[in-house]
Amino acid sequence: MNNTRARFPEMLSSNEYVVGVDMGGTKILASVVNAAGRIISQSKTATKADKGPHEVINRIAQCIRNAIDRTGMESPQIQAIGIGAPGPLDPDTGVVIFAPNLGWSNVPLKAKLEASMGIPTFVENDVNLCTLGESASGVGLGVKSLVGIFVGTGIGGGIILDGKLFRGASDTAGEVGHIIVKSDGPRCGCGNLGCLEAVASRTAITRQLRKAILKNGKRSILLKLNGGNLGLIRSSTLAKAVRRGDKLTAKVMRRAQNYLGIGVASIINFLNPEMIVLGGGLIEAMGDGFLDGIRSTTAKHVLPSTMDGVQIVGAELGDNAGVIGGAVLARQMLGEDITPPQRDV
Repeated sequence: MNNTRARFPEMLSSNEYVVGVDMGGTKILASVVNAAGRIISQSKTATKADKGPHEVINRIAQCIRNAIDRTGMESPQIQAIGIGAPGPLDPDTGVVIFAPNLGWSNVPLKAKLEASMGIPTFVENDVNLCTLGESASGVGLGVKSLVGIFVGTGIGGGIILDGKLFRGASDTAGEVGHIIVKSDGPRCGCGNLGCLEAVASRTAITRQLRKAILKNGKRSILLKLNGGNLGLIRSSTLAKAVRRGDKLTAKVMRRAQNYLGIGVASIINFLNPEMIVLGGGLIEAMGDGFLDGIRSTTAKHVLPSTMDGVQIVGAELGDNAGVIGGAVLARQMLGEDITPPQRDV
């Protein structure tokens, strides 16, 4: 378990805890986090979104109870729950407006979970919480302005300005996956053409590879590596194919690198944050060489001197980013000032 410190103020009572929850399309992860920002117990379970919102919320509640039980304490004082959910949502009401990978529409997650657990619950976009986690406890500790970009099945992002999560006028800021990087590109799930998500997410990469192999007859070891199934190609399989010298996969991944670099350059040109944090399953699987390619493309597309002082780095927290972010959100919503200190030099 990653016992990451978020460096919350030591004045908080050591027997007070919050729970951070990361809910995705396939799994739910819940962590009990103490006043020092340290994860002391975790529980994980399958989401089973096909069973509907009621069953998923029951599974979230049980996952939280399991995490609490695993602390080994009889009655830990859980002050609040912070949970990240995919898709557009209303952070004030805690209603998930639309989550296509869950099949949810206007689900009152906050109200349902509070009724089940009897604990104040706060809901935020899952990628916002991953960004908040990296800012409070990961690679972005002490950085006042950063943009998180998380590449997996889709592409999501979050923005930290002056050390705080920036949500925008209608709580939709950070949708970096829908920056248009190829105006005549493929149609995105949002309806637009050429979004970053439509050309550089794992879903987009899988679609390109499947077309090249099945329709155009291109040769690739992916069929062997993936047991003949091209419907779902994991990030680890893509990385393995590249390491084994598969030319087709390498070509498609270079194309994704290029588009990600253009997207990052656009963000730097517009916002000029101190740091761009790249994370998610695809980035983690591909490693430093993939990041170097993104950095190289970015450098070709930024304005002169705009890169000065800007770092492009890989995320540090992995699966714990969302739950740490959820814990930070819970503390913030309780009114506790947990702005992290500057990183030691």
